[in-house]
Amino acid sequence: MGSSPLVSVVIAAYNAEAFISDTLKSILAQTYRDFEVIVIDDGSVDRTAEIVRSYAENDDRIRLIQQENSGVSASRNLAIQHSSGEYIAPIDADDIWYSERLEKHVRCLEAADSSIGLVYSWSMYLNDVGDIKGYSPFGKLGAVEGNVLAVLVFYNFLDNASTTMFRRSCIDTVGNYNTELKTCEDWDLYLRISEHYRFAIVPEYLIGYRQYSGSMSTKCTTMAHFYELIMSRIYQRHPELPSSVRRWANTAFYNNLLSKSYLAGDYALMFRWIFRSLKGDFALLLRPGVYKVTLVAIVKTLAQPLLALPKQQKLERSHTLETITEKQPSNPPIPNFWKPYDRVILRRWQQMVKTTQT
Repeated sequence: MGSSPLVSVVIAAYNAEAFISDTLKSILAQTYRDFEVIVIDDGSVDRTAEIVRSYAENDDRIRLIQQENSGVSASRNLAIQHSSGEYIAPIDADDIWYSERLEKHVRCLEAADSSIGLVYSWSMYLNDVGDIKGYSPFGKLGAVEGNVLAVLVFYNFLDNASTTMFRRSCIDTVGNYNTELKTCEDWDLYLRISEHYRFAIVPEYLIGYRQYSGSMSTKCTTMAHFYELIMSRIYQRHPELPSSVRRWANTAFYNNLLSKSYLAGDYALMFRWIFRSLKGDFALLLRPGVYKVTLVAIVKTLAQPLLALPKQQKLERSHTLETITEKQPSNPPIPNFWKPYDRVILRRWQQMVKTTQT
């Protein structure tokens, strides 16, 4: 591979004391050694800065920069501004990487020509106590590479902000993270990169993506607002995208939000997402689960005055970082596509993937 290019690992951290140590340990355990880590402490009021500083004192590849709370986009932009690497690799302050993640991504980009701007891998999902709760479904749906704009509009198959590595030239071409956005900022950047570059994949589960329990209602509303803003701009720039792509994308996105709102117990918001998902596309009516959650939501809403909320049990960690990352996951469960709704979504997905070859 010749001389090893420097990779800039960028982390935006806000009140991340519970997990930042695991994140940094997973980075320091990488088989690829030519990297720097720029951590932006975004106005934390916990021990985040103290923990990062303890690591920086023992490894000069780690740098801590502190700022007043400015949000994820501003933090990542500041980290990139202070970085020197040829390649940029973001990771959220509560996620982890398997040990060969950087090495395999660098190898992929080094073997590719300059038209490949971004490489990614799949994630396994961890809950807030470190249990493995699932795997990215895209691992069984097949690799998505090439000209990915249309399929990325349809669904953010990159999944989360910790899965990618991209060339610094991408930022020079498309600009930084959009600080106007309070969520979906990584999706927005990936969309803008896909307008100018092709994507590649290392088809392995190399990321541990942590997902949290608890209420998501407020975040869902915010996500919907900025999703609509991002997509309106994409459709303005790309009127050639078929109207079916927009309808299908809305169905997939709002279907995801209705699930989150249902789990959060915000049934009024859930019905809003059902309505938006059905607007212009009735595929959701083929999903049996929608009728079940609708019935449950109605019953629970009517019975709410009679129900006492159970106390949530305190969760304890059942995994250490070592047990999570000691080996990469293999043979994740194969998704079932026998239900009518699943078959429709799968067919749409396959149609979108075909567009990457053009």
